[in-house]
Amino acid sequence: MRTPYQPPISEIKLTSVLHALSDPTRLRIAKCLTKTKEQHCASYLNLNVSKSTLSHHIKVLREAGVIQVRIEGTQHFYSLRTEDLEALFPGLMPSILQAEEHMM
Repeated sequence: MRTPYQPPISEIKLTSVLHALSDPTRLRIAKCLTKTKEQHCASYLNLNVSKSTLSHHIKVLREAGVIQVRIEGTQHFYSLRTEDLEALFPGLMPSILQAEEHMM
């Protein structure tokens, strides 16, 4: 199995992170991942989108450096790159997630 691309911290760009989080579905994925340290599988996110659509959104978030995947056999475990994002852009994720709560 091919290892999915995840940018090193030095390659994470603010514009990519903001673009990834500009989509409501991707923002909901990020919000779901803030509630748990690591999510076992994409299907447990319960977002009412097709599997292919969910895979696409996860890919965009992963390639932007917002989330990371850890693979064990056929299992995929997703988590936010909280520490990396906080080191690069202090307060960004809490601000975005807080603003999203006020919009709902």
